[in-house]
Amino acid sequence: PPGTMSGSGPEEPQPSQASEEDRQQEAEQDWAAAKAFYDNLVTQRPRPPKPQNAITVAVSSRALFNLVEEQRIYEEQGVEKYVEYQQKNENIILKPGPAFYFVKALEHVNTRLLELYPDDEERFDIVLMTNVHAQVGVRLINSINHYGLTIERFCMTGGQSPIGYLTAYLTNLYLSADSDKVQEAIEAGIASATMFTANKDVVYSDTQLRVAFDGDAVIFSDESEQIFKEQGLDRFFEHEQLNENKPLAQGPLKGFLEDLGKLQKKFYAKNERLNCPIRTYLVTARSAASSGARVLKTLRSWGLEIDEALFLAGAPKGPILVKIRPHIFFDDQMFHIEGAQKLGAIAAHVPYGIAQKYQKST
Repeated sequence: PPGTMSGSGPEEPQPSQASEEDRQQEAEQDWAAAKAFYDNLVTQRPRPPKPQNAITVAVSSRALFNLVEEQRIYEEQGVEKYVEYQQKNENIILKPGPAFYFVKALEHVNTRLLELYPDDEERFDIVLMTNVHAQVGVRLINSINHYGLTIERFCMTGGQSPIGYLTAYLTNLYLSADSDKVQEAIEAGIASATMFTANKDVVYSDTQLRVAFDGDAVIFSDESEQIFKEQGLDRFFEHEQLNENKPLAQGPLKGFLEDLGKLQKKFYAKNERLNCPIRTYLVTARSAASSGARVLKTLRSWGLEIDEALFLAGAPKGPILVKIRPHIFFDDQMFHIEGAQKLGAIAAHVPYGIAQKYQKST
């Protein structure tokens, strides 16, 4: 009889499976219709990539632009005065925020990719993901157009949390100035970081995207950092040497490093290794001789390359970052973030792992 497991015939699909397949089929049909519409338009602008193919970077308005004064009005005078101020000043162009030059560098990579692979959709897609009200969107649009940014997808949630939309947009990385929302996104399994503006003006490369990562609790899990925090440095060294051939578990930003690696290989395939517009850095407080081998072997086991690995053995990271001048530096510990800020590096705090417990306690 229908619905039983006996017999040699094919198993009937469960209702949930069938409905999910139907939704996916409908989504594919919708995308095919949208693609046909764009293909029939005469335009200089590249068509936005299909979300399943794109590396989606969601950026909040306060990360992309300097909205310190506007945020002060919102906090002190409320949402109505905030909206009124934004509308009154909608023709005043906003100044760049901490994620601005990172976004510009992403767009440069896209330009190079489209030159080499005109029909390939595996490239960055920037989404403005913000909880501001739609009434202030005109000022954001005016500022984006003023700087020549290619940001076609907007999500303005009117005071509601954007986290659900991050999932719907298939977000690979979320950058915000709101640490609570970043924490919420991390807990939802989305690679995220809180952006901090550098305290000094620095000139960033406009021909090469430079991304610097801390290791533990950023690219890797915090398993080794737990031992360091709870049992001390000697026990940490002992543990790492004993487990040198055991790969570390992945951390919250491993996926984004993987995304960068995929794009780098596209340039390598066109003999552009020496002229690649993406460069990655590992900047870790680990010492090379005592605990570096496990890190490098873990990356190798994942099939990932890092362009430069800097083992600082506890030395400050700021001076190294001044030399690198990354468009973004990811770290899980605020004292490294603050040190980077002081010397002019744009830093992004990843609220993940045991270091957060110690930061809250102090």
